[in-house]
Amino acid sequence: MEFSHVPVLLFETINSLNIKDGGIYVDGTVGGGGHSLEILKSAKNVKLIAIDRDTDALSASKKRLEKYSSQVTFINDNFKNIPEILTKLNLKVDGVLLDLGVSSYQIDSKDRGFSFRLDSSLDMRMDKNQSYSAKDFVNDSGEKEIARVLREYGEEKFASRIANFIVKNRPIETTMKLAEVVDKAVPKYKGRDINQTLARVFQAIRIEVNDEPDGLSELILKLPDYMNSGARLSIISFHSLEDRIVKYAYRELITDCICPKNIPICVCGHRAKGKLVNHKPIIASNEEIKLNSRSTSAKLRTLEII
Repeated sequence: MEFSHVPVLLFETINSLNIKDGGIYVDGTVGGGGHSLEILKSAKNVKLIAIDRDTDALSASKKRLEKYSSQVTFINDNFKNIPEILTKLNLKVDGVLLDLGVSSYQIDSKDRGFSFRLDSSLDMRMDKNQSYSAKDFVNDSGEKEIARVLREYGEEKFASRIANFIVKNRPIETTMKLAEVVDKAVPKYKGRDINQTLARVFQAIRIEVNDEPDGLSELILKLPDYMNSGARLSIISFHSLEDRIVKYAYRELITDCICPKNIPICVCGHRAKGKLVNHKPIIASNEEIKLNSRSTSAKLRTLEII
């Protein structure tokens, strides 16, 4: 299957990065290279560090960005290691983009096990070299842990009941078997939309398997030290938990003092490292949502380094 991914909030994201001639930029989740291509086209002599933990994504982006190959450094790694990557390269950059969503290819590819619409082995690993998969999580985790993940990452109101049914029906080794178990677990009530429930359950398991929120806040707080004054940090999130992490990390970065309110004199020594470009997140237009339903929950937040 060809690696394809419709870049979400493409115009808004490129605009947010304020790309300049000769600038150095990081696309921490290059995917199929859609955002990266526009970054490279937006100004002269742009240098790009293209990172992804999915080797399929890197292969696809190398093809897509072939015209600009002399300007791009491709790295197979987790975007959470950007500080270490930039330290090794001895670079400070003018912009960082993180698209925290799963790509269309990963969802639509049968052998990746991300979709409840395709019958395949439960997998959901973004990094195929990782040993831990959705199959391991579903079959080895305790009922309380499964319920916690479905509640925390999927905001699923029937989390406990679904977790109970999963444990009772193990082993579960395919996406279709998991979908059937979830269908049985959710009560038949008026207005029931099992596809929405399945989307939440599969999303929650994917987030857990890939450790998606873990370390995100720490990364955001570190990144300004690896960016030039005036550089932009743009992050697209698709889940309320990740958006809150981004929001609160930005809040800390734009604040001088982070001492508890009951301390009358600042003792933390913390100083702001950035300012918000937009006080409210940018969301997809109705026109984009019609063309790409996966943009519905997307939120773009941008910070400028001072």
